[in-house]
Amino acid sequence: MNAPINIGVVGLGRLGRIYAGHFASRIHHARLVAVTDVQADVTAAVAAETGARACPDFESLVTHPEVDAVVVVTPTRYHHPVVLAAAAAGKAIFCEKPLSLDLAEGEAMRAAVNQHGIFFHLAFMRRFDPGYAAAQRAIATGRIGAPLVFKSSSRDRNPPPLDYLRPENSGGLFIDMGIHDFDLARWFMGDVQSVHSTGGALADPAVAEVGDVDNAFTSLVFASGMLGQVNLSRNGVYGYAIDTEIVGRDGTLRVGYDRETPLQIMSAGHIGHDTVPGFLERFAQAYLIQLQDFVDRLRAGDAPAITCEDGIAAQRIASAATRSLHEDRRITLDQD
Repeated sequence: MNAPINIGVVGLGRLGRIYAGHFASRIHHARLVAVTDVQADVTAAVAAETGARACPDFESLVTHPEVDAVVVVTPTRYHHPVVLAAAAAGKAIFCEKPLSLDLAEGEAMRAAVNQHGIFFHLAFMRRFDPGYAAAQRAIATGRIGAPLVFKSSSRDRNPPPLDYLRPENSGGLFIDMGIHDFDLARWFMGDVQSVHSTGGALADPAVAEVGDVDNAFTSLVFASGMLGQVNLSRNGVYGYAIDTEIVGRDGTLRVGYDRETPLQIMSAGHIGHDTVPGFLERFAQAYLIQLQDFVDRLRAGDAPAITCEDGIAAQRIASAATRSLHEDRRITLDQD
């Protein structure tokens, strides 16, 4: 395909608006042609900013003849209807993580994608971060020998609003936040056999009142027999902290950093530096690389880098981790 890919973006919140801007000006061989959001004033503003068509709803966007690919950046609970409509319309799809809040909906989305033969990319942007990508290459080339232990930690600086934390809105800590770590666990170590979670609303008891936890650990046993641990926290306080360590037979890899600016200030009795403010700053490059990869693979007729199957696999781990927390027992995934 030599022509640019005509993009329509559904959902213009913080990330959707950034994506629209990227497709309008920063992604090669892509052209932003349509945008829509449930808030008409937001749709109009982004359309004016980017020169794209303002569509009144997602149905009109996914069926517009000028749109080649639909980028789904709605809240997770609305992924299902948009993906089904886009697949039925024969449009390529880029969908933000997680795939869905409900495994049955995720299976239905995969079935629709397969039925219509749609190019579908699920957005696990950490795989495109230069550090994580370099770690994957190092493992593939045997730099640390066979991977034995996976350890990952994700900490938000501050929690989102309580209403968002309700599992019916976010899916809960393991699906909303841990899904990235569970995807990385599979990517680096292979399929997960079982999980055991523990956690609580430790920083803010009000989180328990809406049915979630703000700090948790999940231990993993992989199908290979290797081990893993994922630590999740909504109250990092000092900054946004994403770190992963893979211990191999012949060495160890560590991915992540806590200092945003390459500056350390040393004064009497004090040494300090700044911290990473948030996910948009930490993974700004990864977001761009991922969007470009989506367009490049679609134009070349290549398979997507991340599929519905990857999304469902990560979601099954997150769902099992959630069940494990509530039932206080180890969950084997093929029994989940």
